[in-house]
Amino acid sequence: MNRYHGREMPTLDWIGKKAVVNHHKEVPYRLIRCEGELCAGPVGEGNLLVEGDNLEALKALLPYYAGKVKCIYIDPPYNTGNEKWAYNDNVNSPEIRKWLGQTVGREAEDLSRHDKWLCMMYPRLALLRDFLREDGAIFISIDDNEFSNLRSIMDEVFGAQNFVATVIWQKMFSPKNSARHLSESHDFILLFAKNAEIWRPNLVPRSSKQDVRYKNPDNDPRGAWTSGDVSARNFYGAGTYEIVCPSGRVIAGPPKGMYWRVSKENFVQMDMDKRIWWGKDGNNVPRIKRFLSEVREGVVPETIWLHGEVGNTQEAKKEVVSVLPAGGEVFITPKPTRLLQRILQLATEKDSLVMDSFAGSGTTGHAVLQMNKADNGCRKFILIEMEEQIAREITSGRIKSAIAGYSDSPGLGGGFRYCILGEPLFDERGKIREAVKYRDLAHHVYFTETGEPLPKPNGKRFPLLGVFNGRAIYLLFNGVLGDKSAHGGNVLTVATLHKLPEHSGPRVVYGTACRISAARLKREGVTFKQIPYEIKVS
Repeated sequence: MNRYHGREMPTLDWIGKKAVVNHHKEVPYRLIRCEGELCAGPVGEGNLLVEGDNLEALKALLPYYAGKVKCIYIDPPYNTGNEKWAYNDNVNSPEIRKWLGQTVGREAEDLSRHDKWLCMMYPRLALLRDFLREDGAIFISIDDNEFSNLRSIMDEVFGAQNFVATVIWQKMFSPKNSARHLSESHDFILLFAKNAEIWRPNLVPRSSKQDVRYKNPDNDPRGAWTSGDVSARNFYGAGTYEIVCPSGRVIAGPPKGMYWRVSKENFVQMDMDKRIWWGKDGNNVPRIKRFLSEVREGVVPETIWLHGEVGNTQEAKKEVVSVLPAGGEVFITPKPTRLLQRILQLATEKDSLVMDSFAGSGTTGHAVLQMNKADNGCRKFILIEMEEQIAREITSGRIKSAIAGYSDSPGLGGGFRYCILGEPLFDERGKIREAVKYRDLAHHVYFTETGEPLPKPNGKRFPLLGVFNGRAIYLLFNGVLGDKSAHGGNVLTVATLHKLPEHSGPRVVYGTACRISAARLKREGVTFKQIPYEIKVS
């Protein structure tokens, strides 16, 4: 049972739960390799597209991005039981079945499709939580098939106290006559914060429809205004006085059961400042003038998002087809970029990091680029897509088209790194696996130190991996210096130090051991990090 405001909260149980609750901690760390020929634009932009199982990819990315993501959006399988479309709407795919068999064991044979979905989602949600900043939030699209189950495990993973809202998104604007029972017009978007006491949404930008209510019938020099009722139901001790209209009519007091919003003194002051509207003949019940120039830049977000404001599935399908015609054949119900833009409006700043671990057609990445173009922002995205063909042809293809431009849409600019998962780094004893090659480990070490991809080899300068912000990074591994001694050149000695490619600034050296004193290292400007213990793994 969970506790929420001191009360016991029920928790959901299902076949296989015990096997997956802590499974995210057991997922082996895998190396991440950038595939240079699949990248696009300036890779230093910081955007990332990872091809591979999202559970393993999340674990691999955690050392670099834990606690740094401002906004997560995911569109996981809805688990409708639709066997005809195995990619995004069915948890009976061979990959998931294999994973369940390995993780849950024999019990997996007895799992219902809802049990399987819960087993698949739980460890992924547990990892996603670790990526969020304290002021971050996660948005999850879902429908009725798994909504109640999702809410239950989100309460458990994120804490019921961090539930923010359930948004209703109008995904369709016309009924389906083929519906068996009722025609479904909406999906849900479940919103949780990492810490609801800290997280606050941004205001939604004002629309022209909202501003049209503001007029200026009295030619007030402060500009257009609208009026609000001067009375309210909330009790106010100083709110029961009489009011005399400019016409001379006396209003004895507020309507029955109501109170004037302001004291008599404040009312008189507002009237002197021409902030009270009495009507053109000066005989109306007074109203408070609210000027457009003084209202906030946006409005408080609501929980019902109509398709006219944020798009619908039909619009989303047209978007995918316009960018990549083949994408429309794979993604039956993609999400519109306007829906993701609304989420980004609420939950990001101009420099925020955004993550989507069920990237699919790439809507999230596309929306991030659009938002950056619109407000001159520099948001970064991390996308993860499991299926190789989808990742390389559709997710990547869409983002590349958005960057370069397509049809009548101008290019949005930017770039991204395309990465794949490499070998597991450690074996069961915590040692680096023999199959791990020098360059695989070099990718990881350099990324750990800099957050950037390993530069292309510059001649035969290994073990110098590269220089970042004036700091040189070296890796002694697998005898890269050609040392035939017992330690294979992986130990930092005085002789080895002299063999390192020269650098005038600070140096970081990774190796299996160090035979140089701390005082000598300090004089030489060297920081030594021991393999494998000082390599980030979680």
